Amino acid sequence: MTLTGAPRGRPRDNRAYLAILSAAAELVAERGYAGTSIGAVAVRAGVGKDTVYRRWSAKAELVYEAVFTATEAAPVPDTGSLSGDLTVLLEALVQEFSTPAATAALPGVLADFAADPNLQARIRSEFLAPAKAGLVAVFEHAVRRGEADADLPVDLVLDTLAGAVFFHVGVVGERPGPQLADRLAALVGRGIETR
Repeated sequence: MTLTGAPRGRPRDNRAYLAILSAAAELVAERGYAGTSIGAVAVRAGVGKDTVYRRWSAKAELVYEAVFTATEAAPVPDTGSLSGDLTVLLEALVQEFSTPAATAALPGVLADFAADPNLQARIRSEFLAPAKAGLVAVFEHAVRRGEADADLPVDLVLDTLAGAVFFHVGVVGERPGPQLADRLAALVGRGIETR
């Protein structure tokens, strides 16, 4: 007899989850995206391939979560100003895109993402949408402080922030200077401030 609401099957082991993410990031940094496989990740993490496939359907999805979600896990900044909050967000994005794992993973993840509509849908729904929803608070605070209008297109602003960092660091390959986050925050902040 199963009680209503009781979890079914074996509980997930958070240690295995973290070991898999760590192994994926390490292997991508060491071997590149093409040289990383689910099998190699499983061996490095000390788990079976089935354990990896229970959580991720493909290498691109695993590598995306291992390498490009640190900013999403960080607390929502609340520095007291829109400019300060944007700077904190941008510093986290610059740091995330500048890691050896991100540099090595980006071309392969993008190629797989472009070729697989199912992967696109999973990454958008499981990672991007929740990340954006979590950051809405930054703009709600700005509206309450009178720094931004209530009808601000938050999705577009977040895409602009991430896109600028992605292009500068990931596509052009520029090493980010210490003022990159401040300069981008000032540019975007001026563009969305209440007039």
